[in-house]
Amino acid sequence: MRPAILDRLLENMTNMHELGRQLAFERDRPFYGMYKEDGGYYRKEMPSGEKYLVTIEVFFDEFDRAWRINDTVIKEL
Repeated sequence: MRPAILDRLLENMTNMHELGRQLAFERDRPFYGMYKEDGGYYRKEMPSGEKYLVTIEVFFDEFDRAWRINDTVIKEL
């Protein structure tokens, strides 16, 4: 049987991107997310607060883990 706290966490998974953003910023790295209003582009958010629309290319290693992301800025938000 699962603990009640786990059930509560699994009820509302809409905050997962916020946890990812927090972790990226703690590591002084950009956060990439895709939002409906961005027209199919990714949004790149920097720890400094700057935001960009970008296209991305993800490189994977032999274990299918992402190890590098190249982005091309389309416009600054």
